[in-house]
Amino acid sequence: MAFDKLPPRETIEHTISALKQKGINAVFTERGEDAKAAVLSIIPEGAKIMNMTSMTLSALGLDTEINDSGRYQSVRNKLNSMDRETQGEEMQMLGAAPPWVIGSVHAVTEAGTLMIASRTGSQLPAYAYGAAHVIWVIGAQKIVSDLDQGFNRIYQHSYPLEAERALKAYGTASGVNKILIVNEEITPDRITVILVNEVLGF
Repeated sequence: MAFDKLPPRETIEHTISALKQKGINAVFTERGEDAKAAVLSIIPEGAKIMNMTSMTLSALGLDTEINDSGRYQSVRNKLNSMDRETQGEEMQMLGAAPPWVIGSVHAVTEAGTLMIASRTGSQLPAYAYGAAHVIWVIGAQKIVSDLDQGFNRIYQHSYPLEAERALKAYGTASGVNKILIVNEEITPDRITVILVNEVLGF
């Protein structure tokens, strides 16, 4: 099965409706540039925000905007300036509970369940609970019919691409070591999903 094809518009609309029923704010944009504008309209000026490693954010230039524009307090920049040997515990706490976090997911089911795979799990605490505000920008090609297909997408599509990227970027292999599954959000307005009608990320 191809996991890099955009679904019909009705499938996207059904997924957005399901996400809303699960307590997740969900909006649709036709183009990546519209998604970027939507994200920047949500994040307050001066917000302390962590951008997780994401090919989707990189493709839209959101990582650069957050880290280099001066409009926000970049948690990633702060972490990069710290010494892991002497400040490791503080770094863990800072990364686990930033006020704002932005990234993407590896699969979203038509029933409104989101799936994020990770080698280290470093982004998962903030996504699951630690961050007060979560934004996920998701290419619509990541919509799957159910959890089984979501696992297939992670192992057969996302992981091979990420493993290749990680090897080039870090000289080390990646791995599907931890998977976060978000079935519902009980805190109103905590999570916002922006589904984009473009193939973005893995």
